[in-house]
Amino acid sequence: MKAAILWELNKELEVRDDVELIDLGPGQVHIKVVSSGVCHSDVSAQNGTIPSGTPVVLGHEGAGIILEVGPGVTGLEAGDHAILSFTPACRMCKPCLRGQANLCDGMMAMAISKNFVVKGEQIGGMTGCGTFAEEMIVPESAVVKIDDDIPLNVVSLVGCGVMTGVGAAINTAKVTPGSSVVVFGAGGVGISAIQGARIAGAAEILAVDTVEGKLDMAKKFGATHACTPDDLAGMKNEITGGEGFDFSIECVGHPETIRATYDAARRGGTAVVVGVGRQEQMVQFSAFELFFGDKALKGSMYGSANVRIDMPKLLRLWKAGKLDLEGMITRRMKLDDVNEAFRAMQAGEVVRSVLDIAA
Repeated sequence: MKAAILWELNKELEVRDDVELIDLGPGQVHIKVVSSGVCHSDVSAQNGTIPSGTPVVLGHEGAGIILEVGPGVTGLEAGDHAILSFTPACRMCKPCLRGQANLCDGMMAMAISKNFVVKGEQIGGMTGCGTFAEEMIVPESAVVKIDDDIPLNVVSLVGCGVMTGVGAAINTAKVTPGSSVVVFGAGGVGISAIQGARIAGAAEILAVDTVEGKLDMAKKFGATHACTPDDLAGMKNEITGGEGFDFSIECVGHPETIRATYDAARRGGTAVVVGVGRQEQMVQFSAFELFFGDKALKGSMYGSANVRIDMPKLLRLWKAGKLDLEGMITRRMKLDDVNEAFRAMQAGEVVRSVLDIAA
């Protein structure tokens, strides 16, 4: 089958047609990938920001049709349509049992699994997935069954960016009706956070980005205001009277924007960091300001989501016309064009490309 492999960091992917899968084992699911989103986290794996190792089949945001299930799989069967979750939800480990399924202990075992075979060598998929392939094997805990009438090229975006952004606003920040929200970064995750804030009932939503085209797009998805970083202080005064925002959400992953996100929240407000920064990058806060500001500074892993509950919720919102997924698809491409999609994203792609994987 075809798959796109990253052999070295900062290199283009090689799309080859001689990739195989390991034998299906207990508790595993064999899926035909129909569609995959191209998420900035894939670029982050390519450049080493997210440690994924090499060689690796990239892609972690996808949807497809189950071909077969291994021994012990009880909740899924061949023919089911499904979303892939790069974070499993086993429902048995301590994080799952205490209501933090996004931190499931099965994440690491899944991430280091090697389910692809190239010339006799087993290699892994990004976060244990590898949606830039025509087929893949994942644990049952990483598969969420969905209704057959939902277009898979639309639903694939829910597998990472949409769940992460919407979840950051609703689950992590817990945006409240009538509140003020600022979102740093208006890419795919930022647009989703804006939609989450709108769905939660925020009165004012400010999108901040360096790319004018992204600011125009943000307004189409629910931002009431938009500006570049240079105009942030003025917009803060206009919207909040200089007090600061009730909720501030960072969707970039740079120390500068993380610091700006904390500063933009009012005293007693909430600042949420969604963007993935490099391990060696540091952010500084003074001991006094953490005390005096009385702000909640929170990380948000996968939108603090329980995917088995939250993904179906997002699809119900989509069916009700309250969550725009189709509008987020700026380009549809074939797997062979994955490097073109990467180049577009690195150059400031407005929202998201979708790869049609299935032949």
